[in-house]
Amino acid sequence: MSDIDSAVVSTIVETANDHFFIVDGEGRVLDVSPGAAAVYGLPREQLVGSTVQQLEAQGVLRPSISLEVIRTGRPVQLMQVTGTGRRVIAEAHPVHVDGRLERIVSRSRDLTDLQLLQDEYALLQKRFSEHLKRSGAGAGQEDGQLDEAMGSLEVRSDVMRELALLLKRVAPSDATVLLLGESGVGKSAFAKQLHRWSRRRQGPFIEVNCGAIPENLFESEMFGYQPGAFSGAARQGKAGLLEQAEGGTLFLDEIGELPLPMQTKLLKVIQDGSVLRLGDTQPRRVDFRLVVATNQDLAQRVETGSFRLDLYYRVNVIPVTIPPLRERREDIPALAEACLERLNQRYGQRKLLHGSVWPELMGGDWPGNVRELENWLERAWLSSPDDLIPSPTRGPAASLTAMATPAETTPPAELGENEGLPAYLARAEREVLQALCRSLPSTYAIAERLRISQPSVVRKLKRHGLRIERRAD
Repeated sequence: MSDIDSAVVSTIVETANDHFFIVDGEGRVLDVSPGAAAVYGLPREQLVGSTVQQLEAQGVLRPSISLEVIRTGRPVQLMQVTGTGRRVIAEAHPVHVDGRLERIVSRSRDLTDLQLLQDEYALLQKRFSEHLKRSGAGAGQEDGQLDEAMGSLEVRSDVMRELALLLKRVAPSDATVLLLGESGVGKSAFAKQLHRWSRRRQGPFIEVNCGAIPENLFESEMFGYQPGAFSGAARQGKAGLLEQAEGGTLFLDEIGELPLPMQTKLLKVIQDGSVLRLGDTQPRRVDFRLVVATNQDLAQRVETGSFRLDLYYRVNVIPVTIPPLRERREDIPALAEACLERLNQRYGQRKLLHGSVWPELMGGDWPGNVRELENWLERAWLSSPDDLIPSPTRGPAASLTAMATPAETTPPAELGENEGLPAYLARAEREVLQALCRSLPSTYAIAERLRISQPSVVRKLKRHGLRIERRAD
């Protein structure tokens, strides 16, 4: 290595915000960044004079990420608890020369302060909840302001009003919000309302379903491309969705479906605040507020290696869990009436809900939540021959059962001659999906029936050339 290259490496190690370790293939610590002493509890000179095996045995590194690289020969990412009690996220990369492991470069980032902020936010949520329960007058005044600002978002239950008040308070900041909850609870609606409450309300709201874009198109759609970047690229190039969110809000729905390579690229955009189009050499600055949503357990996906740990901590700044509809039945009447009003406007006819349907609406479990309720109402509206829903000639229980219960599917025929197992399984999958397309109103209902994600259903239907059969029976 030349003197210039050595000086560059030394400058990077000396000035980096992350804490660097440079270790040889045997585990000897060759260099560390100055800030590592405060996190790991030993002077820089003492760290450099030791091995990662010794540091792990002393409890300074728990565990040693460099030892994991030595054992596996592959890049590693994990959480560490240091000897000073700090929680850090660490990643290490092997440096091979002629097939031999010569160096390990690791870096870590202290997450303790972020965790303290999250704990403080959780405490504020708890205190605010208790405040709402105790102070009727103050809460009533704030509730009145909430009603005026809520727009089309229908919330009546105490838990949802409390949640909405909390989102309204965090909206003016640029902190990343993670919306959690089952499929169909209204995460998209709350993300849009958060945008309307934010200081970026005049900017665009860009919504991206991370599971609906094919992986081979995801990078060009998200990051954009320059003219001639690939075969079939538009002659004038294209700005990606990240650029289109400039000055506004970027909402990444179903972020748990994001492929790992795209997770890495998204993390770099969040860290650097810039995006590089395909085929370009100059990064472009981007400024947007990030809101993400998922119906999955991201922490569990981190454990299984399908979601990056560092991205998890980047997006999990202000987690907000939206409860399922069965836990807030007080919201059902307002949601049903608002949906009915939209249907009346869309189809140009004035219909009303028959009184006998309300016990069914209020008593249903609605596993698909608000989306399932809206789908049911639309099918009931279309299937009702008169101005009452359901028709007096068709009882609500029968109507609800017919719409909510999928038809039984029959297994495919026996294995055909010269048909291999992959072809048989593909045929079986297609027949099951085809039957559910006839009996269920949406891809979300199919996902609930099959116990898979809705984006997976979309991809499978596209692969088999199937679509939902819209009926007005």
